[in-house]
Amino acid sequence: KRLQQELMQLMMNSEEGTTAFPDGDNLFEWVATITGTEGTPYAGGIFLIDFNFDVNYPFKAPAISFVTKIYHPNVKSETGEICADLISNGWGPTLNVKHCLEVLRSMLITPNPDSPVEEVIASQLRDDPAAFEAMAKKWVADHA
Repeated sequence: KRLQQELMQLMMNSEEGTTAFPDGDNLFEWVATITGTEGTPYAGGIFLIDFNFDVNYPFKAPAISFVTKIYHPNVKSETGEICADLISNGWGPTLNVKHCLEVLRSMLITPNPDSPVEEVIASQLRDDPAAFEAMAKKWVADHA
């Protein structure tokens, strides 16, 4: 019931550059998209993201992973898993899919090298931001 309400709210008030809908008939599996923000290395990319909801949602945060490959310190390059702390820290039943989309969009605007799941990418972002940006843009061109 909660997920149905959230779906209706998102359909009526979706943020620009984001979508989120159930994947087929299963209300516990959603596919979201986020469009990369202009002025970031991810500009022009469209990123597919899987949301998997536990039966205990909204008391338990959804599992979220990028389907589209992305060069980002907070996303595992091979699996698309995001840094769990981004969503689960401070999670509670007052938070929702819209909140998750906002966190993910913010993550694409401002990658956090201090909470990485890809240490090499985080080091590159800290030590050579121009090289990081060039590689992130290349991955957008190749995958998104």
